[in-house]
Amino acid sequence: MSRSRRVPRLAAALASALLFLTAATACGGEDSDSGASGADAETSASAGAAFPVTIAHKYGRTTIESEPKRIVTVGLTDQDAVLALGKVPVGTTEWLGGYKGAIGPWAEDRPSGDEVPTVLKDTGTGPQVERIAALRPDLILALYGGLTKEQYESLSKFAPVVAQPKEYNDYGIPWQELTEKVGQALGKPEEAAKVVQDTEGKIEAAAAEHPEFKGASAVMATPYEGMFVFGSQDPRSRLLTELGFTLPKDLDKAIGDRFGANISEERTDLLDQDAVVWIVGDVTKDTDKLHKDASYKDLTVVKEGREVFVNETSDYGNATSFVSALSLPYVIERLVPQLTAAVDGKTATKVEQPAS
Repeated sequence: MSRSRRVPRLAAALASALLFLTAATACGGEDSDSGASGADAETSASAGAAFPVTIAHKYGRTTIESEPKRIVTVGLTDQDAVLALGKVPVGTTEWLGGYKGAIGPWAEDRPSGDEVPTVLKDTGTGPQVERIAALRPDLILALYGGLTKEQYESLSKFAPVVAQPKEYNDYGIPWQELTEKVGQALGKPEEAAKVVQDTEGKIEAAAAEHPEFKGASAVMATPYEGMFVFGSQDPRSRLLTELGFTLPKDLDKAIGDRFGANISEERTDLLDQDAVVWIVGDVTKDTDKLHKDASYKDLTVVKEGREVFVNETSDYGNATSFVSALSLPYVIERLVPQLTAAVDGKTATKVEQPAS
């Protein structure tokens, strides 16, 4: 899979020929008034009942009337939250890895029995609407994504759709909020809170074991069409801050209102931090190429050996980009030792690749 597929689209191209949809009314309704105010999610049932539940998002508010049985995940990482809550989607959207059912090895023990989701492709042109309709979903989740208004309306013709929240950039929802919203949509808010608590506990434990991370600066980047730096709203960057690191001061100013962007040669100072984490297609070749780049090779982070390289085509690399409640413990086991070596203050310390 090309590296461009590893960098989520800021806005998907408009899907064409979607007017074929004349599907039956879904089990839930939706209100497309994008100006709705109030809490992100609210229940309209009597106290203690899970349904109906109404969830706010970028294009309004969607009501789910009863417990969904046939869930399709259009968001690129949404399936992990569904799996963590004990359900198996009937359809998942493949982003990376080419895994069976689009379920990574960090989540393989979650599905039960012989249930394997139908895999939909992330083609860069929007959801595969006809294939989704054929799965007869009663809920479509599109939280970690960038649905356009037109795509949202097309999908909403045959099932309730929970789109990305308006409070963040597209592909910018924190994994905690994604998990909690999926919990609300599935009628399992308490279980979702527990999943978040457990994963946060693992991150907090790693941070506590490494006080040297606190206040140290770090940044996530990939050599995609030059040098692409991930901003503060990208889930990969959030993992660094959750471990105690600070991001470059001018990071978001340099990349604008996006999850990340290519930087010019004049802004490679953004990479000169206490640690830089590179997500690369080939560790040896990309390291060599970067170290020949005149705008990068003389930075202190290079001279002092404070670079961390993550092979994006490995399970570890896939998990690093996935950033979910299930993938994060898998990543922490591998990334934390690399970061520890990078910031130990000893130039001679080599940042090793994980054994597996």
